Amino acid sequence: MGLIQDIIGVNIFTTRLQEMAAFYRDVVGLEQHSDHGELITFDVRPGLRLNIGRHSQIWAEEALDPFRIMLNLGVDDIHAVHARMVDNGAEFIRPPEQEAWGGWVATFKDPDGNILQLMEQPTSAE
Repeated sequence: MGLIQDIIGVNIFTTRLQEMAAFYRDVVGLEQHSDHGELITFDVRPGLRLNIGRHSQIWAEEALDPFRIMLNLGVDDIHAVHARMVDNGAEFIRPPEQEAWGGWVATFKDPDGNILQLMEQPTSAE
């Protein structure tokens, strides 16, 4: 019928490929799927990959507008993931805080300055 059924990949382009790949692998904790030289892919879940790569139109080392797109990374225990990431050098601009809708959010930057969030969905007990 031609309807979008899912998101199967997200691309983040950078001038610092190895540094960004190391961040998403070692700090965020994603499992690397493959390395194609100019593109390194990570498994987020079955059927969804995060791709870090070079692009001929990317020339700035830092994101010029880092709030334009914000990835929400789902976690089961935001406090544990936050602590592990801080221990591994992640720069958080917002520590874990509970939102009015019941979930928890923590906001951090990657090496290029892109803004991402950890998000823990509320449980039925909350």
